[in-house]
Amino acid sequence: QTGDANWETCHVTFDHGGNVPYIEGQSIGIIAPGPDKKGEQPARIRLYSIASSAVGDDQTSKTVSLCVKRVVEVDGKFMNREVGEDKPDKAGTHFPNGKVYRGVCSNHICDMTPGDDVLITGPTGAEMLLPEDPEANIIMLATGTGIAPMRSYMRLLFHDDAGANADGTRKFKGLAWLFMGVPFSKSLLYDDEHTEYKNKYPEQFRFDYAVSREDKNAAGQKMYIQTKMAEYTEELWTLMQDQKTHIYMCGLKGMEAGMAECFGEIAEKNGLVWADVSKQMKKDHRYHVEVY
Repeated sequence: QTGDANWETCHVTFDHGGNVPYIEGQSIGIIAPGPDKKGEQPARIRLYSIASSAVGDDQTSKTVSLCVKRVVEVDGKFMNREVGEDKPDKAGTHFPNGKVYRGVCSNHICDMTPGDDVLITGPTGAEMLLPEDPEANIIMLATGTGIAPMRSYMRLLFHDDAGANADGTRKFKGLAWLFMGVPFSKSLLYDDEHTEYKNKYPEQFRFDYAVSREDKNAAGQKMYIQTKMAEYTEELWTLMQDQKTHIYMCGLKGMEAGMAECFGEIAEKNGLVWADVSKQMKKDHRYHVEVY
C-alpha cells in the first residue's frame, strides 16, 4: 500500500493451452465483459505488454503473464460509480465516500480468481522485439508496469532453460542494464528477480532504480529515470556508440523527453544533436519505444 487509490499492481498468469504462441516484447489483448466507459459490451480490447518470456513463467509454452496496475480514480475527471456505489474489490479496497472511476479491464483482471475464463486476442507487436545477436547490449528504461517487456527479456536472458547452452552457460553474451522508475519504493516490481540476476551474472546485468517521491539527486532534484541515468551519462553514451547496443523504453509518454534532457548536452559536446542521434538509432532499429 502506498496511500494512492490506485496502489495495487497484480502479476497474473493465464493458461492459454498453447493456443497463443508469442515471443518476448509482444502484447496481447484482453476483452473484459464491460460495459466500458462508452457503454459497450463487451468492452473494447485493451492491450497489455506481456511480462513473461515465450515459454511462460512455468516454461511449458502454455501460459502467458501480465503485470497489471488496477486503475482507480477518486473524485477525478471520469466516474463510473456515484458516491456510495463503490464496493470492495478483491484486495478489499473501496471508496464509498467519493465518486469513483475504475478502469474496466484492469479491475476485471485484478479481480479474477483461479479458474476464471478470460478472452485473449493476439499476440501483436514487432516494435519491442529483442535483437538476434547474442552479443547485443540491452539498455532498458521502464516506468511502473512498463517493466513488463523488460521482465520477459530478462527471463529469457538470465533464467529460462531456453536461454541456456548445453553446458549451463547463458546464450546471451552482452550487457543488460535496467533503469526502473516508480513513485515509491513499495511500488518496485520484480526486485527479487533483479537481485538474483545481479548476484548470478554481475558482469552482464546491472539495475538502477529511480524512486521519484522518495529520492533526490545531489542537486536536490526528484529522482526520475533521466535523473538516475544522468549519473552514468558518459558510460551510457559510450555504450550507445556501439552498433550492438539497443535501447528499449516502455511506460509513460514523458520518457522520450527525459532522454533528450539526459543526453542533449553530451551529444552537443560531440558535435551532434540528440534528436538526430535518436532518429538514426530508430532508423537502425536500435531504439525501441512503447509509451502510453
